[in-house]
Amino acid sequence: MSNEYRRAREQKRDALASLGVNPYAVRTPAREAVAGLKSQFEDLEAKAKTAPVAAGAQPEAPTLAGRAVAGRVLANRKMGKAVFVDVYDQTGKLQVYLNAKQVGEQAMAVYDNLDLGDFVWVRGNVQRTRTGEVTLFATELKFLTKALAVPPLPREYKDEQGNTRHATAFADVEQRYRQRYLDLMVHGDVRARFELRSKVLQGIREFLGQKGYLEVETPMLHSIPGGARARPFITHHNALHMNMYMRIAPELYLKRLLVGGFERVFEINRNFRNEGIDATHNPEFTMMELYEAYGDYHSMMEITEGLIRHAARLVRSHEKGVAPEALAPADLVFHWGEVVIDLGQPFRRARYADLLREHAGVDLHSRDAVRAKAKELGLELHDDHYKLADQLLEATALPKLVQPTFVIDYPTAICPLTKACEDNPAICERFELFVNAVEFANAFSELNEPVEQLRRFEEQVAMGLKTQDVEAPKEVDHDYVHALEAGMPPAGGLGVGIDRLCMLLTNTHTIRDVLLFPHMKREGHDQAAGAKQRARIAAETLLEELTSPELRRLPGFDQLAKQFEHLVEFSRKLLGNPHAEVVPPHSK
Repeated sequence: MSNEYRRAREQKRDALASLGVNPYAVRTPAREAVAGLKSQFEDLEAKAKTAPVAAGAQPEAPTLAGRAVAGRVLANRKMGKAVFVDVYDQTGKLQVYLNAKQVGEQAMAVYDNLDLGDFVWVRGNVQRTRTGEVTLFATELKFLTKALAVPPLPREYKDEQGNTRHATAFADVEQRYRQRYLDLMVHGDVRARFELRSKVLQGIREFLGQKGYLEVETPMLHSIPGGARARPFITHHNALHMNMYMRIAPELYLKRLLVGGFERVFEINRNFRNEGIDATHNPEFTMMELYEAYGDYHSMMEITEGLIRHAARLVRSHEKGVAPEALAPADLVFHWGEVVIDLGQPFRRARYADLLREHAGVDLHSRDAVRAKAKELGLELHDDHYKLADQLLEATALPKLVQPTFVIDYPTAICPLTKACEDNPAICERFELFVNAVEFANAFSELNEPVEQLRRFEEQVAMGLKTQDVEAPKEVDHDYVHALEAGMPPAGGLGVGIDRLCMLLTNTHTIRDVLLFPHMKREGHDQAAGAKQRARIAAETLLEELTSPELRRLPGFDQLAKQFEHLVEFSRKLLGNPHAEVVPPHSK
């Protein structure tokens, strides 16, 4: 923003203070929502039309007396001594009329220091003007907040056909993500989208609550990352002298609750995965995970389909203004870009091996055939056969899955937490739900045999070390195995990606559009300075670790500590003061 505009606003802020007005008010008097106030007035008008009027008398103009609203001023029209301002709150816009006779000279002096974007509170009588606009004729004005920045204002105009159109100076997509507060201020459709997201979350909670599920909270800092294949974010707990991991999934903690006696639990919360950013991935995202004792992957398919259809009904009923139960299956057809998705019909079920055979032309268990096809398609080759088969399925079959499809019966080798099929141990009872080639849900019959679980954990860690897979777990979670040894009932588990579900239900095409604050590179950030800062933090963490009691007990610790301390000192001097005299570590 130009310094000139900012200085002008700062001068008005100071002028308000000189008038004895706090430009950042502490309290707001009682007020009503704009939409509710307009609705009350329209009801009053409707009653006035049917009220009897004495012969020869003129009907009185409907009036709501002594009503108050508060909000942001986003339009200002001065006509001589009369003033019209548009006040916006979360529910809508209300025109406000001001003149000195009604509000007094002091209030008009306050008005003279009003800028677009400021917040005010007004009280008065609500009537309709001769031009047909519902208007509050103010008798009181209170200043609430001075905006020092010029807002990117919405603008309405009429096209050649007389239709109302909207334009905005805030159209840069990247800046809209970076400054979501301005995006929300200007674009009512963006606010509406996030209101729908809130309704979806509320509806999921209601749906699961009615089925007897208990909402719980589990740790977001884990000592061992687990519950999914993903590269974790790593942090360090200084007091405990241990690395910790932002959770990649809540699964192993939720299943511990089944061991403890809860039979139906769910959690809606954030997961964190140190992965790339694209249209369907963000480093932190919202998941709903649930676990049901005595369930299996068949019951999970039923609840997945019911939950998604329930969310779709809530969104469509909001759009149509009807009760959810009044909707027919045909009403649950959603446009997702150029694709039409039918959520009203039963979801298709297709076996993993059948899809691989149909679209890639290979047998799931044939190592030579899978490897040859992967090489033909230019996929990266490695020694993990079933992971390679999964990449082949992703490249060939998944793009063809447009309508909701449960892909069922995965290879056991890539599902370390899943119960194998009784008649074929190489296949397990797992499904993933795909819509328009995007994964929406993942579920399985939970493995509850501790000896087998330990074997699979160890096998997974060994394979990860062999293939240098950054997503593979590096450590066995022995505490979880101990929990299974206490006995976990047969169970089904399910995870649903909330962000992707909201993308479908709101017809948006990137996950950034359904996240209030998506992650982006810092604007104008000095990358060299950032690298120095990260290295300095790493060096200081290393120095902190040198005080760890566990490390101090290691043979040869003193010699190791001296080498580390010199390295840390070298790093601090190099990164903190480039002019400092530095002795390279190898010279000492």
